Amino acid sequence: MLKLTNVCRTFNKGTVNEKRALVDLNLHLKPGDFATIIGGNGAGKSTLLNLIAGVFPCDGGKIVLDGQDITFLPEFKRAKLLGRVFQDPMRGTAGSMWIEENLALANRRGQNRTLRWGIEKEERAAYREQLKVLELGLEDRLNSKVGLLSGGQRQALTLLMATLQKPKLLLLDEHTAALDPKTAATVLRLTDEFIKRDNLTALMVTHNMKDALAYGNRIIMMNEGRILFDIEGEEKKNLTVEELLKRFQSAQGDALVNDRMLLS
Repeated sequence: MLKLTNVCRTFNKGTVNEKRALVDLNLHLKPGDFATIIGGNGAGKSTLLNLIAGVFPCDGGKIVLDGQDITFLPEFKRAKLLGRVFQDPMRGTAGSMWIEENLALANRRGQNRTLRWGIEKEERAAYREQLKVLELGLEDRLNSKVGLLSGGQRQALTLLMATLQKPKLLLLDEHTAALDPKTAATVLRLTDEFIKRDNLTALMVTHNMKDALAYGNRIIMMNEGRILFDIEGEEKKNLTVEELLKRFQSAQGDALVNDRMLLS
């Protein structure tokens, strides 16, 4: 479903602030793979997701999604192929619009616009049923402005919107990091349910090692723009946080000193 070949990206090239964010990175995701990505600050995790989404171009290499070369495809054209949930709950929705209007925008992503009535009765009923899955009572608030929702409610809505059109690839960039533990657990549970229900291919960046081990069928550890190791299947199921830290130390030749990862 996704194939990255020798992908690289350098920021501030030729200056004293030059940063090699991705270095000849190779990654292959099969259809239905749910891969979690961990690594310290500056490891290249978010850069990888931004590169796939087309936020900025890669300096070299090739990106193929479901057989289509998207290496030079602009971000707005990739949008219909991808679903994305950001760390900030405010980024995935339009706060000044109603819940049903946000869902309608997501439902029409990649489609041609017409002058017919915006939201039909049958469509509204479908949105109500889809919102019931969130178990947040939003199905009774279709005409409420999204800006009035809590961060957790807004992030759950963003997740629903990102998966509404069953994207080729779902990108999750620390999408529970800004939520309280209870709400984060709810959003993670919904994430897992949606991915399994629709057999989606997904990449989830997280700093929480326990979440990385608990969810998905693959775990990828990055450091300084490279993939240190990629573990899947039964080997991943049997991993512990302690073993994960030891593998990092063995691969990198140094101890993991990122407080955020250790505290997670």
